[in-house]
Amino acid sequence: MPSFARFGNDLYTGRRSIDFVGRRRLWYSIAVLAVIVSFGALWLQGLNPGIEFRGGSEFRTPQVADAGEIAGADAVRSVVPGAEARVSVIGGDSVRVQTDRLTDTQTDEVTAALAKAYGVAEADITSSFVGPSWGRDVTNKALTGLGVFLVLVSLVIALYFRTWKMAVAAIVALAHDLVLTVGVYALIGFEVTPATVIGFLTILGYSLYDTVVVFDKVRENTEHITASTKRTFGEAANLAVNQTLVRSINTSVVALLPVASILFIGAFLLGAGTLKDISLALFIGIAAGTYSSIFIATPMLVQLREREPELVAQAERVLRRRREQGTLPAGDLVPVGAGGEPGTTEPGAAGAVRTAAGAAAGTAARPAQTGQRQQPRKGTAKGRRPGNRRR
Repeated sequence: MPSFARFGNDLYTGRRSIDFVGRRRLWYSIAVLAVIVSFGALWLQGLNPGIEFRGGSEFRTPQVADAGEIAGADAVRSVVPGAEARVSVIGGDSVRVQTDRLTDTQTDEVTAALAKAYGVAEADITSSFVGPSWGRDVTNKALTGLGVFLVLVSLVIALYFRTWKMAVAAIVALAHDLVLTVGVYALIGFEVTPATVIGFLTILGYSLYDTVVVFDKVRENTEHITASTKRTFGEAANLAVNQTLVRSINTSVVALLPVASILFIGAFLLGAGTLKDISLALFIGIAAGTYSSIFIATPMLVQLREREPELVAQAERVLRRRREQGTLPAGDLVPVGAGGEPGTTEPGAAGAVRTAAGAAAGTAARPAQTGQRQQPRKGTAKGRRPGNRRR
């Protein structure tokens, strides 16, 4: 059985290759489907904002012998009939009850009702009130920080890699990761708290880091690509993705394992809390960031650059050299540049996809270099004038 190290070595040396760039339509389709599902979840279910964003009153009852959620909801409704109470168990023996805004009198009565329902002293129950304005301030500052982050990241990537097209591809990958993470929150129904916002901002850095690593390898492989006739730009970029694939997988697995442990502990052992809120965003964001840096960012970069005149000319030289060497398998569709989908007529870097048979026909139409004359086609006669053709 081949080892994973051997597999990675084959990918790095080019003995084995996965066509990430050539199958970009498939990856784009998967990404678009995931984005549509995310927007659909946001439209149908919406996010579940925490009390920090919607405002309201919160009660915490520690060291409860029987931490049931029904008792807390009944206690709130006994004071405020018809009130919506969100009851959650934290750490196995503590209860958190969240309601809409209550008056001071209602707060005291709910505290007494909760103490009676759970058999604890009223002094042990803590109550607090959070105004909705605080949540709006957090949201506005988070959006402002996100906007500044994207602008600065775009400038840094454009200056570092000396092309704005890498910045565009990286930002598209980041947007994909954010939308997908938000959509998962809408589907699962986890509360969106300030810790969740911190998780959203954190995954941007991780996703960007993975994308920049791949782009750096792409730049290394394509630094003098216009003077080379060995690979097209798309092929060199695809090799870069293959060379960094094992590293991306290993990095993601190493990052996901502790995050998954935190998510399990926060969600199932400790109950609702900061750990659960931030770990889900990190888990989904890291997984989506790995996918986007491999399947979205690099193929999009190739698509943005493959029609540049110098890359078109270089791709033509690569194809011409392969025709002369006879390395084009007959009947296969050969992309001139980065390559369209194999087996289709999608334009490549030079704006066309040629068949190897058609390319070979261009050279076969010329007399061979050995001095032999071409044989006439069967069924034709030498010297026959067009006007004397038999009908």
